[in-house]
Amino acid sequence: MALPVTTRPGAASIRRTTCQAGAVNDVETLVGSWLSVPEVADALGLPHRTVRRMIDDGELLAARIGSNEALAVPAAFVKDGELLPALMGTITVLRDAHLTADEALRWLFTPDETLPVVGSPITMLQLGRKAEVRKRASELAW
Repeated sequence: MALPVTTRPGAASIRRTTCQAGAVNDVETLVGSWLSVPEVADALGLPHRTVRRMIDDGELLAARIGSNEALAVPAAFVKDGELLPALMGTITVLRDAHLTADEALRWLFTPDETLPVVGSPITMLQLGRKAEVRKRASELAW
């Protein structure tokens, strides 16, 4: 199955992350824990439409997951009722490097043994260490 073509802003954020029917969604597995749009909205104390707008505008990464292809956001993006402080700026850097939402999610959640802490770039963001993550993200453009 081909990926849908659309010209809506941020459309890459909600595009399917599998390329053929029945294929295992490796991004879904890599991320692990997901929140539905209503769950994100409730956790952040925002209306559902605001969260959807953030996804559509490319301010928040999401993917269609599960057998019903529900739109979901990685649970790791939300901490203590807020989005990770460094998340939006990091997403901007990844988009500036021309990564799709799928590629950005994959990059954020793939373990990297060269990082100064054990884990992935999202682990670094959760620890408040955005400088190294953004430096590496900006290098993706080269």
